[in-house]
Amino acid sequence: MNNPYVDDKLVHFGFSLSMNFMSYGVTDSNQEINGQVYHARVSSLTPGFSVGFITDLRLSRHLNLRFTPVLHFGQKTITYKTESGNPVIGSSGNGKRVEVLSLPIDVPLYIKWSAERESNYRPYIIAGGGFNYDFGGQKERPIYQKQIDYFIAFGAGCDLYFRWFKFCPEIKYHLGFANMITPIADRPQLPIQDHFYTSALSRLRNQMITITFNFE
Repeated sequence: MNNPYVDDKLVHFGFSLSMNFMSYGVTDSNQEINGQVYHARVSSLTPGFSVGFITDLRLSRHLNLRFTPVLHFGQKTITYKTESGNPVIGSSGNGKRVEVLSLPIDVPLYIKWSAERESNYRPYIIAGGGFNYDFGGQKERPIYQKQIDYFIAFGAGCDLYFRWFKFCPEIKYHLGFANMITPIADRPQLPIQDHFYTSALSRLRNQMITITFNFE
């Protein structure tokens, strides 16, 4: 059995590397704009990259408290269609779309519940929440999302024990609570022709799936 006493440490540290898939939960405004009602959806999930730091506190044989600040790099692409389902043709000919760049840093706390160790593996589930601050907003873009959000996250993973460290693949789903749209009234510098992108929306909620590789 590799590293048999590693889980007995009161505190240990590590780092994480992740692939993220950012999205939005979109609610349309159903507002008539130039005689049309438009619907918006996140049209694609573009993989992003995340890097983080791990501090783990042992609470009991099966429970750990984890503080894992993470910096994410990613983007979301929103595509607009008419009420009939036809794409709104833009200059590219592929439909009106806007890319929202995102560079949030998560500051979360998690509770990790681990099963009994079997040989060199130990499955677990994890849940918690926190807040994030997004450094990636660009005020000149048609959609400028708010910088602060609060979220919950939950997932599962497995500790794999090697001679000198633990390798822990993990998958989590993150759900934000705040409406991330910055209203047009708060963006007087936004060109009138770009009001369409915000006016078609009433709510955007952050969503994200992360596939993480922890090294502890």
